[in-house]
Amino acid sequence: MNKALLKDYLIARLKERSTWVGLIGLLSVMGVALSPEQAEAIATAGVAVAGVLGVVTRG
Repeated sequence: MNKALLKDYLIARLKERSTWVGLIGLLSVMGVALSPEQAEAIATAGVAVAGVLGVVTRG
């Protein structure tokens, strides 16, 4: 898989709420406790970052 395709794939996954919910679930299993509000804020921030990356990087 070339770099451009990998980047596009990762950005697409980072825009999905399920990716962030899964990552938060993994962190919870490892002992990191988050309130539902914190989890929602992290998911929202992640989608925002992925959107910015999509805008500022070459497609």
